[in-house]
Amino acid sequence: MKKKTVLITGGTGFVGTNLIKKCKKKRWNVISLSLNRQNKIKGIKEIKLNVSNRSLLFKKLNKFNIDYVINLAGHINHHEKKKTYDTHFKGCKNLIDFSIKKKIKKFIQIGSSVEYGFSKSPISEDENISLDKLKSTYGISKLKASNYLAKISKEKNLKYIILRPFLIYGPGQSVNRLIPNTIINCLKNKNFPCSNGKQSRDFLYIDDFTNLLIKCIQNKKIYNNIFNAGSGKSVRVKIVINIIKKLIKKGNPIFGKILLRKDEPLELYPNLNKTFKYFDWKPKKQLLEGLLETIKYYKKSI
Repeated sequence: MKKKTVLITGGTGFVGTNLIKKCKKKRWNVISLSLNRQNKIKGIKEIKLNVSNRSLLFKKLNKFNIDYVINLAGHINHHEKKKTYDTHFKGCKNLIDFSIKKKIKKFIQIGSSVEYGFSKSPISEDENISLDKLKSTYGISKLKASNYLAKISKEKNLKYIILRPFLIYGPGQSVNRLIPNTIINCLKNKNFPCSNGKQSRDFLYIDDFTNLLIKCIQNKKIYNNIFNAGSGKSVRVKIVINIIKKLIKKGNPIFGKILLRKDEPLELYPNLNKTFKYFDWKPKKQLLEGLLETIKYYKKSI
């Protein structure tokens, strides 16, 4: 049987690195595309490339026989509006157009909960959001990419899945994210500023998310649809920070020092009924267990 060949853009990122390891365990061929430093994972093909460079992307990828594309490419600093737009919309459009040309089996787009704007939680996938209701360049870019993918797939017969994760966390995540940042500050026994922590969020462990991604690749019957990805449990940010502090027994979070962003909803968590119905998948890692695993990782890294 021919091995699957999977192109993973953003392959050096947090999710990309974890997904590549899982694909390698299944003995799939992996092509990792990233603008940043390269991976140290053996046995994969690595390409350094900006997805927003259309001509170079087509040139470098054209020689490969790719079965699946998983688009995790992203620009981290959302304050840089042009780069954010170019990566999350133009780059995604380039990858979609390339996938149509190469007649790949399925395009998996990693969207974002931000695409829902200020919709009332728990949010379901059939929520109808107009672009003019979104306040961030990142959210607008992601939704435009989703809209383009859904539209072009009907015209060009491209099979796709859009996954909209809420908050992914776990060992190896960038330290500027909420959970690793809190862990590092507590481990160093620092005073550190936080928001008031009243936001309700859904936290999904990285291994659970990559398991869902693998199922998106493997299930041939599920396509041309949007699915939320989360744990199914909402929790206040303040509670998560205090749990981490209690587990580490150090650190002093100063709540209310950081103002909420204008584009930041107070309640943002998903309805997962559709995801649970379609996929043989349920999150396995409880929040406390996931936090312990993540703390264990960062203890070794500082």
